[in-house]
Amino acid sequence: MNTDQPPLDIDQRRRALLIGAAVTAAALALSPAVRAKSSVHPTLSSTQPRNQPMNDYIKTKDGTEIYYKDWGTGQPVVFSHGWPLSADAWDGQMLFLSQHGYRAIAHDRRGHGRSGQPSNGNDMDTYADDLAELIEKLDLKDMIMVGHSTGGGEVARYIGRHGNRRVAKAVLVGAVPPIMLKTASNPGGLPMSVFDGIRQSVATDRSQFYKDLTAPFYGANRPDAKVSQGIRDSFWLQGMMGGIQGQYECIKQFSETDFTEDLKKIEVPTLVVHGDDDQIVPIDDSSRLTAKLVKQATLKVYPGASHGLTATHQQQFNDDLLAFIKA
Repeated sequence: MNTDQPPLDIDQRRRALLIGAAVTAAALALSPAVRAKSSVHPTLSSTQPRNQPMNDYIKTKDGTEIYYKDWGTGQPVVFSHGWPLSADAWDGQMLFLSQHGYRAIAHDRRGHGRSGQPSNGNDMDTYADDLAELIEKLDLKDMIMVGHSTGGGEVARYIGRHGNRRVAKAVLVGAVPPIMLKTASNPGGLPMSVFDGIRQSVATDRSQFYKDLTAPFYGANRPDAKVSQGIRDSFWLQGMMGGIQGQYECIKQFSETDFTEDLKKIEVPTLVVHGDDDQIVPIDDSSRLTAKLVKQATLKVYPGASHGLTATHQQQFNDDLLAFIKA
């Protein structure tokens, strides 16, 4: 030992300890035993494909993994989220219902949230079929289906394609049906230029676009609006979790799909909820028409409410939803 070297000071000892810890960690990472153990519990960030979906995923017929969450027990309530969000948009409702004796289930649509991002199947028929596969996998019966915005179209298309057999009731909130686009048969719709603008914004800078979109979505651009920054940040976060291709292609689906015939096939009691200050899906060309097409529909209008009323009017909507389920 060379006793002529001065003793290490505190900072030098600390650096030595950190370097030693890093070397040890690297050695452990190369250990076959450690690698074997970690492969038993793959994480969502793993770049290696899973042989079998985890408990909170299903794999559809075309191999796409659909993420879902399933809380509570009792009569199932199945939620379909709006664009460009995820199942997390329903957390306020899922927590509430699971605490009131219901089983709350929500999935991330393909191309959105934590689900797979395939280059195929980003269309309304496939969205409905993915939902049907989840419902069949969980063997859900006597369920309440709840859809917001694009999710309302998904619920309508599910019933249009798969029938009412498993459905007890439906709830459409700020939903896009019958059709958003202005056409010869739908003169009150929005012009194609609106949706072309959305496509352009998503393609060029979707991060900033999603931040900007939160203002009209939640009515934060109205005088005396009380919308927390947290709600707006959550929208942005959910949007950026999804894939740009799936979200881009979904714009055509929520704007151009005609759900008229699907709505006519709904045979269960249906609650149609909409804010009369919805700047995203104007009520006059959506829910007011839907309520006339669905046989057993009840229209409930929230005065002054925005498109994002499930968050801005969370308690009011939760109470109305629970009352409708129990009725």
